[in-house]
Amino acid sequence: MATERYTGLASVLETIRWQDGITQASLTDQVGLGRSVVAERVAELEQIGLIHSPGRAPSTGGRTAKLLSLNAQAGYVIGVDIASNEMVVSASDLAGALLGTRHRELCDISEGPTRILGQVNTIIDDVIREQSGNNLLGIGVGLSGPVNFDTGTPVGVPVMPGWEDYPVREEFAARWPVPAWVDNRVNLLALAEIESNPRAAKAKHLLYFGAGAGVGAALITDGRLYRGSHGLAGSIGHVAVPEAGVVACRCGRTGCLEAVTSGWAIERDGLMLAETGRSPYLAEVLKETGRVRAYDVTLAAEHEDAAAKELLNRTAALLGSSLATLVSFFAPHMLVVGGGIARAKDIVLKPIRQAVLERLPSTGAPDLLVELSAIDEQVGGVVGAAQLVLGELFSKDNLPGLLERLTQPLSQSNEGLSA
Repeated sequence: MATERYTGLASVLETIRWQDGITQASLTDQVGLGRSVVAERVAELEQIGLIHSPGRAPSTGGRTAKLLSLNAQAGYVIGVDIASNEMVVSASDLAGALLGTRHRELCDISEGPTRILGQVNTIIDDVIREQSGNNLLGIGVGLSGPVNFDTGTPVGVPVMPGWEDYPVREEFAARWPVPAWVDNRVNLLALAEIESNPRAAKAKHLLYFGAGAGVGAALITDGRLYRGSHGLAGSIGHVAVPEAGVVACRCGRTGCLEAVTSGWAIERDGLMLAETGRSPYLAEVLKETGRVRAYDVTLAAEHEDAAAKELLNRTAALLGSSLATLVSFFAPHMLVVGGGIARAKDIVLKPIRQAVLERLPSTGAPDLLVELSAIDEQVGGVVGAAQLVLGELFSKDNLPGLLERLTQPLSQSNEGLSA
């Protein structure tokens, strides 16, 4: 009976969460439970404060029905996005809206988990202090590389010394008195895309591709991430591609897709254009700053620098030809390209779309949408981390712990949050 209760509570809560302002009659029709059962579950969720009534439905001639909505202020969650050279920590309400963010540049993922996670926990302390008086309910963490979601440990991360099989989730769970979940940040960016982009939210099957410091993909079907065995689905950055030849990759091998399409690959090739004088714009950047960033290459292309445009077009075409294989296999309704490469907008979107469509089999993909990411790159990871936590918290398996925490006095539930 307890299992049926939590299954019913989770179903009612999930429906209310995604259909803000729903009547109890409509809710009953959608969840497939009896009216008395739905009434009991609604009353329980109202009593605990997870849902509330923001008003009543418009009159249709009789007594107006009460509307039901998620109470976004019943608590908050923390999202953590750890990229290769920066980290972002945020607080979000239970509807996923950002309450505040902290951004720190110049972290180096190669410093290892002990140092990096120590820095993250310091920032989390600051975020918690800002949310004093609110109820922390969970933490979501995104890492730059594949993660075994069941264990919360990084796997197959040759470019992240010391991170392989490190118990990241266990460390957060030991430090903070709330549940924690860890995932590949590309997966979190895909979740953020669904949250922020109405077309992505409507796509039954979505392929998200991120090209920044690294290269990876995320697969979503029916609104759910497909992680594959050990969380390795979408790990295409170190797949060999003929066009890469013997170009060295940071993983120690040669010929990887990342070695010719990632942000650091664009920086390498952009530096060469600057040093040889083929790109006057980048040569000037190098003279003034002593370096060439991937973003500088984008700016050069936007200023009609021919060599920079050629570099980005070549990179985009190579990405498109590689993505065509994934599109052919997965057959998504929508392909979204994000990460640093998306800053170049139409300069890369057109050759990516053209390469994908040209290389598909004759059956093609008649309804395939190919778009650049609609999310703010700097906060996309933490937005996705919040969505990850909320989805897990509201599931039937984790709902008992959430309800227990919400029934405790705030002073008791927040014990252990101070540094």
